[in-house]
Formats: sequence, structure tokens, C-alpha cells
Amino acid sequence: MEGRVIKSTGSWYLVIDSDGKVWECRLRGKIRLDGLRSTNPVAVGDVVWFEPEQGKDTGVIKKIADRNNVIVRKSVNLSKASHIIAANVDLAVVVATIDHPRTSTGFIDRFLVTAEAYHIPSALIFNKCDLYDDDQIGDMAELIEYYSSIGYVSFGVSAKTGFQCDRLKALMQGKICLFSGHSGVGKSALVKALDPSLDLRIGAISGAHDKGKHTTTFAEMHRLGFGAWIVDTPGIKEFALYDLEKETLAQRFPEMRNLMNDCRFANCTHTHEPGCAVKLAVDDGDIAAWRYVNYLRMMNDEDHDSMKMES
Repeated sequence: MEGRVIKSTGSWYLVIDSDGKVWECRLRGKIRLDGLRSTNPVAVGDVVWFEPEQGKDTGVIKKIADRNNVIVRKSVNLSKASHIIAANVDLAVVVATIDHPRTSTGFIDRFLVTAEAYHIPSALIFNKCDLYDDDQIGDMAELIEYYSSIGYVSFGVSAKTGFQCDRLKALMQGKICLFSGHSGVGKSALVKALDPSLDLRIGAISGAHDKGKHTTTFAEMHRLGFGAWIVDTPGIKEFALYDLEKETLAQRFPEMRNLMNDCRFANCTHTHEPGCAVKLAVDDGDIAAWRYVNYLRMMNDEDHDSMKMES
């Protein structure tokens, strides 16, 4: 029988079948996955085949379908292994604010770059539009215009007034979605505005819960009333810290990726080399200077704190 994992508790998995029935499943034996050394072979979002146990609402997982993508973080126990937070995510949404609190472009870009690395479509949503003055509305409009110009879906919403929440619903419909952003940007309020019937705990997780060797991440997917799913996990704070390779970093910036073949040197890092098409585009104003600065900071491993996210 085929189903999708909607909750993981480490040893047991809740799996929903095509009829909407939820089964409590476990693994029997080992399941090997090619290309990824992981501490947990089954993750939320996985499509699995399981064998129901006679006379019970339980089953045994036999096989995992090929994944479209995974979001991982470093395992707290094995430095070379990863912990899969979620699989088959259709849309990663960074929820940002111009103020109350301010979200830096460095934070936004690290999220978008990481989503690119995991091959997950992403969107940038600015919440709390009802709180901004004219200058802040102008700042938000400039950012929305730039990110939209390089291919990202971006717009403003208000969880409080419902402004453009229907637009966000339309974007999410039929998808497995992940929300991430700084604490205080209104992720919980936004999810409740999208589906008032859902009592979803999204917020700050105390340091004791996601640091140190005793860390446990129990991920879960929640069905929203308009035909979308949202992934809820404290572990997402760490996902931008894993597997970001400097050699391929520029490829994660769409406006840089389009110019790389025009550089004089094939292995150009776009930092100091002569004949660099990316640096020329920055000088000409075709690439925003602040985006280029964020690229350099990532290359130099700066601003690690700006990478910490919460779901």
C-alpha cells in the first residue's frame, strides 16, 4: 500500500494513504538510500510503500520512493552524517518583515541560496504590511521588485488584516510548503490567517531543544483547509548551515548564474579576477550591490547568525 509520511517520532511514522486513513508504521530492517548518509532513513514528506498488519491500523514500511528533494541539517552526533528534516517539499517560503523586527537581506539571501541548492522552488513574503509607514512601504517595494526581476515570487501580506492572503493561498494550493523566518515575523499568525481552524505551534524553540547531542526533531505535516500542506519542525533553523559549497555558490544566485559563461576565466570566483562579468554587472548596476556583498559574505563564511531560522 502507498502513502505519505506526515509525522516522524524517530521510531514510528504516521502515514496517510490515498483514502485519507492514517496508519502508524515502523521500519523492519534497514533501508538503504543512495547518495545520502543519514541518521534517519524515513522523513516527513516521503512517499512510502507499507504492508498493513492484519487486524490493526499499523504497518511496516518496506520501500521509500525516489525523492524530488530533501532538506537536511548536520546530525548532532555524527559530523559527516545528516538528519533529513523533510522530503519532497514543493515550496519554501521565507517570511520576512521590513520592521518589527527587521529581516536583513543577508538572511533572505542565505535562505534563497540554500533552497536553490536543495532544488526547492522558493518565495519571499513580507508580512505586517499594515504596520509600515510610507518609507518602509517604499523599501519593501524596491526589494519585491528586485527579487521578482530575478525570478522569485515576492509580495507583501498582512496576517492581521488579511491583505493578499488569498494570493498566498493560491501560491500554496496543492503543494507541500515550508515556512521559515526570524522569530517575531508572524509565521504563526500568518498560518492562522490562512486557515483559522489549524492550531499550529510555530515559534521560538528554546535553545535546549535544538542544540547539543540530545537534540530530537519531531517533524510533522499539517493539512490546510484550502488544499495545501505545511511542514512544522524546529529543526529547520539549521538547514541553511549544511552543505553550502563555495565552488557552486554563484550558481545559486540567478542573476550571477546567467553571466558566468561571460567571465574570462572558467573557474572565476567573482571576487578578484580580471574580466569578471559579474563584477562588471555590479559596477553597471545590473546586479544589486547589496546582493553582491551578501555573496562575498557567504564566500567568507561571515554572518553565521543571520542563517539561523525558525519554523
